[in-house]
Amino acid sequence: MLVEQIWTANAYRNFNYLIACPETGEALAVDPLDHKRCLKAARDRGWQVTQILNTHEHGDHTGGNKAMVKATGATLLAHANAKGKIPDIDRGLGAGDVIKVGATVELEALDTPGHTMSHVCLLSRTDTPALFCGDTLFNAGAGNCHSGGHPAELYETFAGQLAKLPDETLIYPGHDYIAHNLGFTLDREPDNERAKSLLTEVEPQDPDDAMVSTLALEKEINTFFRLHSPSVIARLREAFPDLPDDPGPREVFLKLRELRNSW
Repeated sequence: MLVEQIWTANAYRNFNYLIACPETGEALAVDPLDHKRCLKAARDRGWQVTQILNTHEHGDHTGGNKAMVKATGATLLAHANAKGKIPDIDRGLGAGDVIKVGATVELEALDTPGHTMSHVCLLSRTDTPALFCGDTLFNAGAGNCHSGGHPAELYETFAGQLAKLPDETLIYPGHDYIAHNLGFTLDREPDNERAKSLLTEVEPQDPDDAMVSTLALEKEINTFFRLHSPSVIARLREAFPDLPDDPGPREVFLKLRELRNSW
């Protein structure tokens, strides 16, 4: 499996992706908002985009669909429940569905509600798994739930699905928010030394050559995985004095998501 992460350099800091079969050159475009950059990247590598996948229905992920389909004739895939929200879906996806790209690439659809209720992530069936996670999981952060999502569902997605993936899973998010998210981590857990060191590494990075994290790293530096940290809970109690003595992970997650909304 070949992966091209495409930095759009727009105000939303989107990443687009091409996932290609090394044998046939067929490629899947994930959330190709910047269709021009995606098409150029495919041409430069001799790949043919035959499928497009939208992780969810927001315009900064679907806005390139029409131009990409016109240029390539690719079929459009998205969550089955997004059919009333994303025009011209050719294939609606549910949990466990497999997307084949060329002769060698298989990607499993994960039904990952929270950011919206019609969100899918893709998990590669490769020796080292890769997760294309849209706006569900960011480097050092979690998606917001402002536009059609629910924080409780996002918690269930994190706890019930993402946290159980192999630690070596590569993380490919829909946006470059890592520096800002690490700032939130350190605001919530000031003694997180790994987050401190990583922030110094990524602040000057070129998003055209962005660091690719792993789930193991996320568990070290992403507050939304660190729900049992005494430091996180102690700082949370400063904002929510009525927090129980031993709050459960769900309550910690929901309070963190609430704080992140205005941070």
